[in-house]
Amino acid sequence: MIEFGKLSVVGTPIGNFSDFSPRGLETLQNADLIACEDTRVSAKLLGKFGIKKPLLSYYKPKEQEKSKKIIELLLEGKNIALISDAGMPCISDPGYILVKKCYENGIVVEAIPGCSAAVSAVAVSGIDAARFVFEGFLPVGKKERAERLDEIKSLSHAIVFYEAPHKLKQTLSDLTEFFGGERNAAICRELTKLHEETIRGTLGELSRYYTENEPRGEYVIVVEGKAREKEKLSLCDAVKIAREMIGSGEKPNAACKQAAELSGISKREIYGALLEDRFDETN
Repeated sequence: MIEFGKLSVVGTPIGNFSDFSPRGLETLQNADLIACEDTRVSAKLLGKFGIKKPLLSYYKPKEQEKSKKIIELLLEGKNIALISDAGMPCISDPGYILVKKCYENGIVVEAIPGCSAAVSAVAVSGIDAARFVFEGFLPVGKKERAERLDEIKSLSHAIVFYEAPHKLKQTLSDLTEFFGGERNAAICRELTKLHEETIRGTLGELSRYYTENEPRGEYVIVVEGKAREKEKLSLCDAVKIAREMIGSGEKPNAACKQAAELSGISKREIYGALLEDRFDETN
């Protein structure tokens, strides 16, 4: 009985060959076949490390067709590595369809971690990204793009986009229009490469910068989330806060000052309501 092969999803360097992990190299060396986005690009990478393996092109327009062939080979017992031109397959690169078909056929899929431009950009952006959403490339069509931007403009967590140099100016203009020119952002260019650069500023400032400076290289844009409005407190709420502080031993003047800072209501108004006993303890 033939045992099924295994699909290894291998992350490759996004610019600096030194970032290739030992496990990633070992996986490619031991694979029976390497499925890759562009055989010409991958041949350069493999040649750098002296790896000689059969290559099978696997790119977006032909994913369904190529996936069928790769599944057949895996079912015959071949171990296959999947790589993209740079970074992790399936992340704005081909791979999702093949991985899904592997699970449908009971074929084991393993991840060999590697570089990701999105995660690298978030790390160096200086933008609060404890939570972030990865949008990849925005839709090209005006209607679809407008609908997508309108859908995500109010998200409170950071948003990450990919963009090509010839589309960067338009994308920054669109982001400024939908998100507002004062929203902070970082633009990361040519990550891990010789001319790596991160520029920070508001979307308005960055849009103006690239009207005067021609974009070059590949870009990742990290935009901060929309700031949440502070919950508004009523005078009744502010007086309750002051009373609780006084009950804990705080002096009335200090308690009203802190309640004012928390509520946005003037200290004098809170103090006056407190003196008049305008609100009883049950309100």
